[in-house]
Amino acid sequence: MTKGTVLDVVGTLSRLGLAAVWLVSGGLKVADPNQTFIAVQAYDVLPGGVVSVVAAAMPFLELALGLLLLVGLGTRLTAVLSGLVLLAFIAAVAQSWARGLSIDCGCFGGGGPVAQGDTRYPEEIARDIGFLALAVWLMVRPRTRFSLDGRLAGRVEEPVRTS
Repeated sequence: MTKGTVLDVVGTLSRLGLAAVWLVSGGLKVADPNQTFIAVQAYDVLPGGVVSVVAAAMPFLELALGLLLLVGLGTRLTAVLSGLVLLAFIAAVAQSWARGLSIDCGCFGGGGPVAQGDTRYPEEIARDIGFLALAVWLMVRPRTRFSLDGRLAGRVEEPVRTS
């Protein structure tokens, strides 16, 4: 395998891994919109009317990001949007931790207030930084295998030179 091929495979795994994250996260939130509202409200940073809008839109944003990554359409732009969303999630968890709130992030369904000492802020931030690393990889190198981006660009494999 050439270096380019290895990088394409790493990119493909990054794209599909991040797609899975968004699809699972969004799917769990769509399945329980009331719990998603409770989770968003628990962060205590948005006015009441905005909480409803964010809680209603977030699952569909996550599903859209997941679907675009799954098919590999607009990979770089989708990675940039994913990175922005992940930075917002990291900031939200960090501010909750700094303010001494006791909440579950609700990142994969559930969420809302929890008992003191039942928070997992360091693990949640570390996990999201890992997801952010996948998004950054795709921002820098969006070329991946089995993507619509590649098909639409008419990318063909370079012939092997024998001389």
